Amino acid sequence: MIQIEDAFRILNTIVFHPEIEYIRLMNSLGRILAEDIISAISMPPFDKSAMDGYAISSNDTSEQFKIVETIAAGSVPSHTIKKGECAKIMTGAMVPPGTDRVVKVEVTREENGFMSITGEDKYLNICYCGEDVKPGDKILGKGQIIRPQEAGIIASMGTANVPVYKKPLVGIITTGSEIREPGETLSTGQIYNSNAYSIGAQVLQAGALVKYAGIVGDDINNIKNAIDSLLSETQMVLISGGVSMGDYDFVPQTLKELGVDLKFDKVAIQPGKPTVFGVRDKTLVFGMPGNPVSTFTIFEIFVKQMLYKLMGSVYTPMILKGTLRKDFKRKNAERTAYIPVKYSNDAFIDTLEYHGSAHLTALSSANALLSIPVGVKEIPQGSIAYVRQI
Repeated sequence: MIQIEDAFRILNTIVFHPEIEYIRLMNSLGRILAEDIISAISMPPFDKSAMDGYAISSNDTSEQFKIVETIAAGSVPSHTIKKGECAKIMTGAMVPPGTDRVVKVEVTREENGFMSITGEDKYLNICYCGEDVKPGDKILGKGQIIRPQEAGIIASMGTANVPVYKKPLVGIITTGSEIREPGETLSTGQIYNSNAYSIGAQVLQAGALVKYAGIVGDDINNIKNAIDSLLSETQMVLISGGVSMGDYDFVPQTLKELGVDLKFDKVAIQPGKPTVFGVRDKTLVFGMPGNPVSTFTIFEIFVKQMLYKLMGSVYTPMILKGTLRKDFKRKNAERTAYIPVKYSNDAFIDTLEYHGSAHLTALSSANALLSIPVGVKEIPQGSIAYVRQI
């Protein structure tokens, strides 16, 4: 058994070179940039008005200004503005030659083709060419996730097709002869397959693709064939169950027989101690315990960061500082524990009713995991603690 820090060190040694594809910008939400986005243009591309108003020279102290043209957004000025003249201008329109100031319409009066300034406007109200972006500027970096704001930025550069990393395909297997799919009828001693669906949802939420291989009963040959097939078809295989020390826990030995280089097979983490991790060729394999809170936690702590690596990015969990509202105690402190908790808007941390790694419904009230280091059995009420948002 290795410590959690050693598991992280092993995972951090794995290097990937994801494939690149070009996709339409409209379909890029949530995808990860495979190249830097470099601007070929200035933004704004010309001096433009920040207000509806009148463009004049700031040196012109005339009492009235003759309106020589009206400039709408998207049109090109046709006059050079001289002393005693102005151009009526709309927000976003190109500022005409001979002007360096736009007087906002709220402090002006227009009458008989002339404009008079009736109030104070301290600002020039002009967005200058290139003040936001110049040609050659790096706008977005490789590895950045495209959100709505990034999509808008890329569009403002005139880019229609975006270089992104291909989504990895993640294979999921659930082992156990007692497992049945939702919708089927349970017999005595059987349970429904929750793990495949929670893991699949976690994979999809991270932005990858799912290939679900179904439930494989406790037969070593069937397990071996199912894993071997996914190892050849996917970039990551996630196996739920069959990794502990029971008579039907065939997964670790099966992985070795299939040529998987096991990097670790037990971690000092609670829940999830029997977690297995290995690599065959370019495919990663995680074997996770069958208890549902264990699989959820192991995905959040270990799998997610590797999945982001496969997608060409770095996953950085959101760590929140809070105050423990009640005392926390545990009997065994030999492993780093991750406890489902609720982090409130007022920065308090509330522990939940939690019966252990099989208590799946406890997760529905949780929005964070509280990390309890090795050796720590108690955290008093009022202590400052840090939680990991989920």
